[in-house]
Amino acid sequence: MSETTIEAPKRRGPLYAVIAAVVAAIVVAGFLIFGGGDSDAKGETVKIGVVGASDPYWADYKKAAEAEGIDVEIVDFTDYAQPNPAVAEGELDLNQFQHIVYLADYNVSNDQDLQPIGATAIYPLGLYSKQHDSVEDIKAGDTVAVPNDASNQARGLLVLQSAGLITLKDGGTIFSDLADVDKAASKVEVKALDANVTASSLDDVAAAIINNDFVEKAGLSFEDAIAKDDPADPNALPYVNVFAARAEDKDNKTYLKLVEIFQDTKKVTDGLLEVSGGTAELVKTPVSELEASLTKVEKDTAAQK
Repeated sequence: MSETTIEAPKRRGPLYAVIAAVVAAIVVAGFLIFGGGDSDAKGETVKIGVVGASDPYWADYKKAAEAEGIDVEIVDFTDYAQPNPAVAEGELDLNQFQHIVYLADYNVSNDQDLQPIGATAIYPLGLYSKQHDSVEDIKAGDTVAVPNDASNQARGLLVLQSAGLITLKDGGTIFSDLADVDKAASKVEVKALDANVTASSLDDVAAAIINNDFVEKAGLSFEDAIAKDDPADPNALPYVNVFAARAEDKDNKTYLKLVEIFQDTKKVTDGLLEVSGGTAELVKTPVSELEASLTKVEKDTAAQK
């Protein structure tokens, strides 16, 4: 009778156990970092273009993103004309430096379709006066000054309309100018001056729209404004600053998570407020409203070209 040798199962040695442990650790780490498949991140660094990367809150933002398992590289630009082409061409994943009006003009002028994926803040444009403590004190027939450059003039006129001082024909747009003021329906006269002299005109007019850059230089405080953009006013929506992405990436879960991290990290938002001198109004405008505003502004922009 022949013997049949049955080979015993081989024992798994220490090396096998180590390898198994390493593989298991990698799987668990990947699950923790990428949310078990809830993220579109593939382990790459997300590049975000900004203007003013030296602002301290960007370092805090990177740390907050890292805590959520997302590696962020902040790419600094000194020229506002560069971050949008960099996103469009794939050199950046996102940018955060512009409001909807600027984004719309870029898209229309360059036949692009960058999209807003989240709001950050609006930097209000204010109305100031040396003669009056409130808008209600301004008398019928008084003169109010606005900047004479196109974008700030239109925005200033919208502020005056929201304050009840003037009425703009057809409700006003981002392209409104003095010709669009309905004089018969308005309380005050409006005068256009160079943006750098509206502050110095306060001795001669009832009130003036003053660009943020000139407020403190004129010895004024931002708290002195008697009226300013209301973030809840639809007319102010086009001036909300946004994160922008390529259209095909607008639903990317990692990018949307990065917006959420920015909006919900107190150290980041506190830093933004500090850098703005307390002028910024933090907003969490729904993306659907940002998209609708962009569509409208693009249509208005195309009609002007």
